[in-house]
Amino acid sequence: MKLSRPVPRQPPETIVALIDVVFFLLVFFMLIGRMDATAPFDVSPPVAATGADMPSGGITLSVGETGEFALDGNRIADGDLDQILSDRLAKDATTLVRINAHRHTELRHVLPMVGRIEALGARDVVLVVTPETAPPN
Repeated sequence: MKLSRPVPRQPPETIVALIDVVFFLLVFFMLIGRMDATAPFDVSPPVAATGADMPSGGITLSVGETGEFALDGNRIADGDLDQILSDRLAKDATTLVRINAHRHTELRHVLPMVGRIEALGARDVVLVVTPETAPPN
């Protein structure tokens, strides 16, 4: 009886060298690539004027924590706000409008108001902020 020898298998090729190459490529592209999106033009963020006195006069729009509004200390419905602001700004377009929002008010209640007020003709809209060093209420 004749026994046949099994066909010798070739050892599998190691991929260690390939892993090293991929790792070096990854590090290379991480070092030369930019991780943040940059604008195609110069962008300088605004500087907050904390500690400065608030300009006097004008209109103060208060926004509550849940999105309710008050104009110069009087509650007002959202539907009436545009008409009243439009009438006040028609008399004097240079009137300053301050937006004073509760610190827990969501931005979805505050930011659209800036656009609405500007669309009504206001030239200056100021967002009232509290310096971070002030004690919370």
